[in-house]
Amino acid sequence: MSRLIEVRGLRYRYPDGTQALDGVDFHLDEGECVALFGANGSGKTTFVLQLNGLLKGQGSLAIQGRIGLVFQDADDQLFMPTVLEDVAFGPRNLGCSPAAALERARQALEQVGMLRVADKAPFHLSAGEKRRVAIAGVLAMSPDVLVFDEPTTYLDPPAERELARLLQSLPQAKLLVTHDIAFARALATRAVFFERGRVVGEGSVEDIITRFDWDSLRSVSPDRRSVD
Repeated sequence: MSRLIEVRGLRYRYPDGTQALDGVDFHLDEGECVALFGANGSGKTTFVLQLNGLLKGQGSLAIQGRIGLVFQDADDQLFMPTVLEDVAFGPRNLGCSPAAALERARQALEQVGMLRVADKAPFHLSAGEKRRVAIAGVLAMSPDVLVFDEPTTYLDPPAERELARLLQSLPQAKLLVTHDIAFARALATRAVFFERGRVVGEGSVEDIITRFDWDSLRSVSPDRRSVD
């Protein structure tokens, strides 16, 4: 099995002095889907932004292949007049000819079931449709690893189920930054837990949920759960 990401001792401090990463060790192998758990501010998003160079810290970071990042808010990725142009934007920046970029965009849209909206404006789409188009924009650049930052944000339950089925069909290794336990259970083959800028636990999804009491239903008292 090929190792796609190998991280050792990764550190990053923001300009305001916040130590966001404080010696992260992590690896991702081909075919894995790893959930990244942890409280807000624990370093998860800062970590994944290191993987494709949006942030640069200190330490050892070895990556084999291309990383594709799907942002938490799809509107942060969709900005062209039409869906097709939006998805073709990445390939164009990789040096593809206009015709080749459009062809790659059509193939990616077909892969996520969104070719039918190719000529629509992105802001006319539902949240679930926007998420799929944002994924298509990343797929059009032929990534080896897909990184999703809170992929179920703004999605209703049917859209979450559709997204889970889509991600299960994609062959790339995946990283899921998520608080959605059900989504992680459905997809992840392994989980890690971030705390104060470090990975403090690693194991199966169920092991990490249990070890760090990360199931929201168990964390709420019976009186708080009652709606009577």
